[in-house]
Amino acid sequence: MRGVEKCSAALNHKWFGLSLQALVVLSKNCCTCPSSTIAEKLHSEPTVLRRILATLARENILETREGRDGGYRLKKPADQITLAEIYRSLRVGEPLSNGMIDTTGIHSFGQEMKAAFADIAEEIDNQVLNVLERHTLADLADRINL
Repeated sequence: MRGVEKCSAALNHKWFGLSLQALVVLSKNCCTCPSSTIAEKLHSEPTVLRRILATLARENILETREGRDGGYRLKKPADQITLAEIYRSLRVGEPLSNGMIDTTGIHSFGQEMKAAFADIAEEIDNQVLNVLERHTLADLADRINL
């Protein structure tokens, strides 16, 4: 059985940004939208975008439709999807704050700094989710003219 796929550390934050853009496009569309149309709007690589959209579909943020009129659409209204829900659905592999911890060394000072950073890093991660929880996809889409 295949494990839960996480975004790689190098891609995770790009995936989040691309997913938000794709979801804004979908929120402005009343019908099913093919990935090629979304990729064209974002000036993005269609293959990467399809991987992101497939992940969002597995997490019940999107629904898919096969065939000639196939594509993607939101599974629920944009005002009922928080940015935190999207962030968590991508299973971002490495929180933003891990960069701080990664700078510490294995020497005694580095280990003390690592311990000090750990509490701060956890607080940063929690605050990021708190901010994302306060905003919906509709809030973001309302700022964009398509």
